[in-house]
Amino acid sequence: MEKYWNKAINFEQYLEETKSRFENPKTEEDREKKPYYELGIQRMERMLKVFRPSEEDLKTLEDKKFKGKILIISEGWCGDASQCVPVLDTFFKDKNEVRIFYRDADTSLIDQFLTNGARAIPKVLILDENFNVKNTWGPRPAYGLELFKKFKADPQNYPRETFYNDLQVYYAKNRGKDTVKEILELI
Repeated sequence: MEKYWNKAINFEQYLEETKSRFENPKTEEDREKKPYYELGIQRMERMLKVFRPSEEDLKTLEDKKFKGKILIISEGWCGDASQCVPVLDTFFKDKNEVRIFYRDADTSLIDQFLTNGARAIPKVLILDENFNVKNTWGPRPAYGLELFKKFKADPQNYPRETFYNDLQVYYAKNRGKDTVKEILELI
């Protein structure tokens, strides 16, 4: 894990790279994902404005005496990541280091942490001080997973567009609270 950690970047670099990939796509894939990069930037910037850690959650983190690190496997175009990554960086800032590892730059990391056989992101790795994986989380909070299951079970009556809309409305209203609470339970 330490090898991946050393290749990972901080959130500020991640946001700047996402903006760069949107403004100056380097690959055909970047060009195809340009609208998703744009949405990702908007969502990340909105979460940075609206997310405020609760005193209760900060106290829980303090009480747990967590000395580890948070490594997030992500990509700037991912809708779930754009809602979760800024929240986790803000929450852990000045307490525990957070770094982001690009899923597609080296798939050997994500392939160790598949979700139902898929390279779903974001995937949060909770590491101890010695880079051992203590726990994992992702790719979205439990409520988002329930929406996804509903879509997968009956896409005819709960189409993809409705699922995506409901998921984004949930993220906007919840403002990262569930993400933080679920991560705190795993620490």
